Amino acid sequence: MTSIPSQVQKDAADERVVVERRGATAILTLNRPDKLNPIDWATIRALRASIASMRDEPELRIVVVTGAGRAFSAGGDLDGYVDLYRDPPRFQAFLDDFFAMLDEIERSPRIWIAAVNGHCVAGGLELALACDIVIAAREAKLADGHLNFGQLPGAGGSQRLPRAIGALRAKHMILTGAQIDGIEAERIGLAALAVPHADLMTATLALAECMQEKSPHGLAEAKRLVNDGADLELAQALRMEVERVHRYATTSHDAMEGLMAFRDKRKPRFEGH
Repeated sequence: MTSIPSQVQKDAADERVVVERRGATAILTLNRPDKLNPIDWATIRALRASIASMRDEPELRIVVVTGAGRAFSAGGDLDGYVDLYRDPPRFQAFLDDFFAMLDEIERSPRIWIAAVNGHCVAGGLELALACDIVIAAREAKLADGHLNFGQLPGAGGSQRLPRAIGALRAKHMILTGAQIDGIEAERIGLAALAVPHADLMTATLALAECMQEKSPHGLAEAKRLVNDGADLELAQALRMEVERVHRYATTSHDAMEGLMAFRDKRKPRFEGH
């Protein structure tokens, strides 16, 4: 592995979301630690603006999202919901923005990693679930938590959580508000990996660096295969896989480059197409 560049370039476009770049990896940090990094409307818009700003950066392959302080995100701004509930059209627009932001993450050709550093509740959990990989600090606390305050998961929690950990475990978390730590999240498949808090960003960036060595085109296509096949019948999903792999293998520079590199016993020189 090559070393991770130490120089960090910061984008101060919005203090709610701090953007740092380390080579081909971007780190998005939710930055209201005094409020446990709420997913309010302004933060959603800041995240969408960050996503839009990265679209024209072909060299960017991995996006890490994490939180400042002791929380990844404790969820929505419940105080702000009081006014939103009294204005149904505005509340619908808020939900649409939240949905669009998470959909953009899922549909992005880049790989998104949620580095869950602390409290990850309700809307914070929904944000993590939209990412491709979750790495959690062992000390992190993850929960749905909506019903603790009479709310319902409205940004994918009732749909993505069962797909991640199964319907029975998901209903237990949603209906009871049960909180689990990072170790349990790894055990049940909610997190791919749980590490000590002190090692969280080191482990996350090491994973990002590992994926940077892969074909960016291959990464994007593999992500699409998994996502697009998730809700299909198995036979249909397998047929989709065959068709896409055939197209990828016969049209992609990187697919042929990988074979030539293996034959020539050298490192592949992927170009991203």
